[in-house]
Amino acid sequence: MSEASPLTGRLLVAMPGIDDPRFEHAVILICAHGPDHAMGLRLDRPAPGVDLKTVLDKLDAPAPDQSIGRAVLMGGPVERERGFVLHTDDWMIGEDSLPFGDGLAMTGTREALTAMTDDVGGPRRSALLLGYAGWGEGQLEEELADNVWLTAEADLDLIFDSEHTSKWTRALALLGVDAAMLSSQGGRA
Repeated sequence: MSEASPLTGRLLVAMPGIDDPRFEHAVILICAHGPDHAMGLRLDRPAPGVDLKTVLDKLDAPAPDQSIGRAVLMGGPVERERGFVLHTDDWMIGEDSLPFGDGLAMTGTREALTAMTDDVGGPRRSALLLGYAGWGEGQLEEELADNVWLTAEADLDLIFDSEHTSKWTRALALLGVDAAMLSSQGGRA
């Protein structure tokens, strides 16, 4: 098995003035990164009008009370109908779970959805995301060189908390950056 990329398990924090409105004020967790691709999940945009209970009901799965009002996030613009459970690595399903970063994993199965509401046998922390953000060969590296993104260490509290509107500002604060001091003009020295 090859060594993981240093970007895997890190946060991407969008710079002001990003040319793609889909990623304005985005905070994305990189789940996989290699020489020919990158894949991440956006952590700060709840899907309007959808909660975990809605998804579980649609799948005819048990929907306990703790699923009511629990946000489902829009993980990105690619394959928006596909769901991913982002969770702590204290709960895994063999080869169906992809561990990455420090203590994180991602699973795309129905069992993972059910486990999200299991306070005893499920993961300590979890979130359901629809879709993902993807980059082709060299695309993310080019965006980083063009100062489109800042990178930050992953923070479990930021990743899993429900204060979605402030995640961008708080991710910048992890880097010691005040959002009000950022310019929408980028450049290279």
